[in-house]
Amino acid sequence: MRPLVLLVDSQIPAHAHWRQNLETIACERFETTLADLKQQLDSPRPRMVLLTYRDDHEALSAVRQVHQVDSRVPLLLVVAEGSEALAVSAFRAGATDYFHSLRDEAALLETLERWLACSTHGTPPADSLRQQEKSFFFIGSNAIVLDLKTRVIRIAESRSNVLITGETGTGKDLVAAAVHHASTRSSMPFVRINCAAIPDSLAESELFGYERGAFTGAHLRNQGRLEIAHKGTLFLDEVGDLSPGTQAKLLRAIENKEFCRLGGSVEIKVDVRFVAATNRNLEEMVAEGRFREDLYYRLNVACVHLPPLRDRKEDIPILIRHFVQQLSQPGEKQVPEISDEVWRCLLNYSWPGNIRELKNVLESAFVNSSGKYISLSDLPDKFRRNYGNASGSSEHQELLAALLENKWNKSRAAEQLSWSRMTLYRKMRKYHISSRVSPLGR
Repeated sequence: MRPLVLLVDSQIPAHAHWRQNLETIACERFETTLADLKQQLDSPRPRMVLLTYRDDHEALSAVRQVHQVDSRVPLLLVVAEGSEALAVSAFRAGATDYFHSLRDEAALLETLERWLACSTHGTPPADSLRQQEKSFFFIGSNAIVLDLKTRVIRIAESRSNVLITGETGTGKDLVAAAVHHASTRSSMPFVRINCAAIPDSLAESELFGYERGAFTGAHLRNQGRLEIAHKGTLFLDEVGDLSPGTQAKLLRAIENKEFCRLGGSVEIKVDVRFVAATNRNLEEMVAEGRFREDLYYRLNVACVHLPPLRDRKEDIPILIRHFVQQLSQPGEKQVPEISDEVWRCLLNYSWPGNIRELKNVLESAFVNSSGKYISLSDLPDKFRRNYGNASGSSEHQELLAALLENKWNKSRAAEQLSWSRMTLYRKMRKYHISSRVSPLGR
């Protein structure tokens, strides 16, 4: 079944060329009106909405209407005249991506082709693939992420061990769970052990279990994580923190598919898939003799590397909407709207803590907020300090950083920048920075 691109077109003349190119992509294009779009969104086929508008106000209104009907459908907005303010407003309204019709034609077609390639992947069928992707909510439309989703599903179908690498906070645990839940072992146990959180003296007993009397306090036989994971998946989080002795015993269990409990002599056979994750460079550790080379190759049969959030910034609006939806539970406090200034900060920040840091910042701002908007003053102090230190030398970033560092006190910000208050206000108007909500002392 060919994917469906629903095109709501305001007939901008400049769009004619890329409209012709759209016909060369392997999809079915259906031109419709905004009023008739809802019926098309009810189709079970993979689909994407492409909105093209001349007027900014009409474009934002259309984005909001489509997002209200189906917040999950990918929504691309193409405009005749663009601006940073319009881009921020489009993301806030629910757009997945934003393009200028004249400048961004190649990027638009590339994004369409990526999505269509992901949606039409033949094994498993498209509908099944989309359901499995939803099961682990690894959210994003970046090319790397789309390829990663497809790769994870392929790996899950195999019996191979998996090594997941990436910085802290990139979602390695989510991908490990995805591999398990999309595999034939999904109905069996998914057992996690955090290798960094277990002292060396307890690592073996946690992994392999122990017999009664194996050590002082071992009054009963206890199953280890490996035995509990029989027929399922064992997730070794932060595997690079295992001691050399534990590494050797783990290698033997992987190779022979059997092990002995601590203090025991009976070999216990197990059928387990190993998924390991680390934020360390295991190849360097192997070269330095701190990680066994044979264990590295046993785990690194299939490798998945997760990109840092700074390399996929176009996914930040999608992630923000996802986390806001999680925070807004029925019957509880609802998340206020995010001000334009906060949107700019979130989009421009480098996110050293990756997705986990983004989620924590939003949760903290949600708790701090009491007005209609989440403002700059609601963001955590640490985030404001980091943003100020990381800001570049552009006038806009320097101004925003000064306001953040001084908790929105304009007099102190102007003094820090060696500006008059009138200059500061003029620059704020120039860069569309406003203080919609009062500072922290409200």
